Amino acid sequence: MTIRRIAEEQRLSGAVMGGGIIWLAGQVADDPTLDAEGQTADILAQIDALLAEAGTDKRALMSVTIVLADIRDAPAMNRAWDAWLDAGAKPARMTIEAALVDPRWKVEITGVALAP
Repeated sequence: MTIRRIAEEQRLSGAVMGGGIIWLAGQVADDPTLDAEGQTADILAQIDALLAEAGTDKRALMSVTIVLADIRDAPAMNRAWDAWLDAGAKPARMTIEAALVDPRWKVEITGVALAP
């Protein structure tokens, strides 16, 4: 089996492809000073870029997990999510509250997609 790593960093890859599946690492905002809606939009743009590099797009997402540092940010996160979502290709989704590594991060998103 061939494994392809995309956007490799010191400790992780932004995405890993193998066996017809793409796993996305937890994505956080490049600008942690943004509010939850802005951080979500930033992260979704990163996901778009990773999936494009993998040869696909958000319609291939099968499952998404969204972690909020404060569950009260769910309405703001959902505004960015709803603006980005392809209504004809909604992935399964889970949203949870948990502490994030950097206290400035409000949102982290990971997912699994089908490879092209």
